[in-house]
Amino acid sequence: MKLTAFLLAASAHAADWTNVRIGGGGGFVPGISFHPTEAGLAYARTDIGGLYRLNGDDSWTPITDSLADSENWNTWGVDAMALDPQDPEKIYAAVGMYTNSWDPNNGRIIRSSDRGETWDATELPFKVGGNMPGRGMGERLAVDPQNSSVLLFGARSGKGLYRSDDGGVTFSAVESFTGVGTYIPNPSDVGGYNGDIQGLAFVTFDSTSDLVGGASGRIFVGTADNETASVYVSEDAGATWAPLEGQPDRYFPHKCKLEPTEKALYITYADGTGPYDGTSGAVWRYDIAGAKWTDITPDIGEDLFYGFGGLALDAKNPGTLMVASLNSWWPDAQIFRSTDSGATWTTAWEWVAYPDMKLRYSTTTPRAPWVNENFVSVDSKKLGWMIEALEIDPLDSDHWLYGTGLTVFGGRDLTGWEAGKVNIESLADGIEEFAVLALASVPGGSELLAAVGDDSGFTFATKGDLDTSPKTAWSNPMFTSSTGVDFAGNSPAKVVRVGNMAGSPQVATSSDGGATWAAVSSAGNVHFGGRVAYSADADTIVWSSGSSGVLRSAAGAAFEAVSAVPSGAPVASDKKENGYFYAGSEALLVSSDGGATWAEGGALAGASKIQDIVAHPVVAGEIYVSTDVGVFRSTDFGATLEALGAGVTNTHRISLGVGSGDSWLLYAFGTGAAGPRLYTTGDLGASWTDVQGDSQGFGAIDANPLVGSANEPGVVYVGTNGRGVFYAQVAVEGLPSNSTEA
Repeated sequence: MKLTAFLLAASAHAADWTNVRIGGGGGFVPGISFHPTEAGLAYARTDIGGLYRLNGDDSWTPITDSLADSENWNTWGVDAMALDPQDPEKIYAAVGMYTNSWDPNNGRIIRSSDRGETWDATELPFKVGGNMPGRGMGERLAVDPQNSSVLLFGARSGKGLYRSDDGGVTFSAVESFTGVGTYIPNPSDVGGYNGDIQGLAFVTFDSTSDLVGGASGRIFVGTADNETASVYVSEDAGATWAPLEGQPDRYFPHKCKLEPTEKALYITYADGTGPYDGTSGAVWRYDIAGAKWTDITPDIGEDLFYGFGGLALDAKNPGTLMVASLNSWWPDAQIFRSTDSGATWTTAWEWVAYPDMKLRYSTTTPRAPWVNENFVSVDSKKLGWMIEALEIDPLDSDHWLYGTGLTVFGGRDLTGWEAGKVNIESLADGIEEFAVLALASVPGGSELLAAVGDDSGFTFATKGDLDTSPKTAWSNPMFTSSTGVDFAGNSPAKVVRVGNMAGSPQVATSSDGGATWAAVSSAGNVHFGGRVAYSADADTIVWSSGSSGVLRSAAGAAFEAVSAVPSGAPVASDKKENGYFYAGSEALLVSSDGGATWAEGGALAGASKIQDIVAHPVVAGEIYVSTDVGVFRSTDFGATLEALGAGVTNTHRISLGVGSGDSWLLYAFGTGAAGPRLYTTGDLGASWTDVQGDSQGFGAIDANPLVGSANEPGVVYVGTNGRGVFYAQVAVEGLPSNSTEA
């Protein structure tokens, strides 16, 4: 088994990177873990955004940014995490994004002895699925509470159970464990997202059991099975295993927790593996000493149309527990609380007389106003959805947190539940799990326009707004995801964006810099996705859609196909000369009549693929073309092109940003002297500077949106798939001013 190491505390870095504060989380948080003995110490795992550590002010600090470089981009998929009950400094996680062909890399177990400041990693001989179905189950990784050297990890893909006896440095298969799980969500999806064996669901050590060979003797392991045994036990520290007798066999187990004082297991079940499915489920209690199962499912009769995911125990009050609906899409999620070991339950809400509800809680989102503006206040699902993470602080019965598909909710007055006086707040400050799909910075206009997945998009009017969570997301219309955004160079207040969901017009325009929007009805109801370009005078839209090839609309007319431009081609508009657009895949295409007709531009010597095109924000006819051999530049509307310096090759997204005075910098994701990462040049490629550095990862660089600020000298923005938008101040001399005169 290959061992790799990351010693990151002293790593060099080229720029200081920080998150743009969209706030509120923005994505699925399937796991939260509190340390059992260290006050205030907790971690959250995300499916595409890595790990976070809780701070004393209820904010979160990302702790895996440095690991997700271009080669190890899958590190931000976290399928499991584990804390060492005997050492609060230690944290472990199983990382990897997909178990199918989307991810070519095997997974790893990463470990830290300083709360995530530095990491070491052990490569596994198989893949890990942090963003695969069933990622909310768990935890699949556990540290023996009586022997910190022993870890167990439950794998996917039929790989079974793995054990470490040296604190996570090496792992080997537990050959005696043969119940590796058989469930495949869609067996016909061979090699696809739903075509893999789900594998193991959880590992739970019994801290009350006797030692066997220096380790906890009793261990429980759950598997993703719903027709045969799904919970197994070992009484001899893993030497032999057997199914627990009398266990339920109708549902998949999701979460399993030990209540040591009661010597009982609590397990939530659902008829789907999550995080999106499930129409029924159950909650069971297993008395270890008496080997007795008790069905403690809340008695809600015909209203049980969902499974159960999240499970929390109150360590200070044995017998007090909470469970959450995995997915109740209407009218809302439900959270249940019991103070008598599940014999009776109270709910977060109940019907008074339809449609009126009696709520046991109130909701506030001061740290992320858009969460209330665009979701809580307008959606029936105020408590959220996809609730797999649910935890009560083991040292503070009032402090609780739970993860949803949007944010982390929780509060610090939980014991007021029975009196109906609980305030639930969005507490994901610092978690930036957004998948960013496009960026723009407008000269003399909005400093940053960020199109994101699942949460539409956001406008930051000035640099001073970057550290303040917006009051609203892009709305009216609010696209599920905005995939492209652009501005009119001669009318900087005019902006266009495109969305990703058929059934309604997926083009919207703004005349106030992205503060408010209006749908473009002429876009129809069938086109969606892709990139967009807005003409300099805001009278023409060229849309390289994700569904219908390249489309064009002039003067508000219906969108029509542009057959001359290949489907999927990057498109750009000249920012000063209104008639010019640029596109291309293998060759550069230029239109001088608003996209009506196209002709081939200058040659791209040695290049076989165009990967991005950008026009100078304030200079007519100056464009930059990113290709598989590097960047080319034209100053005559694409008629001729000249290759820049060869210090950075195979470039992906590129952008211009203001430098000092009236100079400009060119930024490029590509392969240079420091490997594949972000570089900049102020001398047309004669020299390139690594501005990313060793300590900041951006994930896979071939798809990261990139934009230099058009207003703030030396500021550059990078969009990521799961860690939101980063920005930095870059200290590099700009392009000569005589090359950018209008």
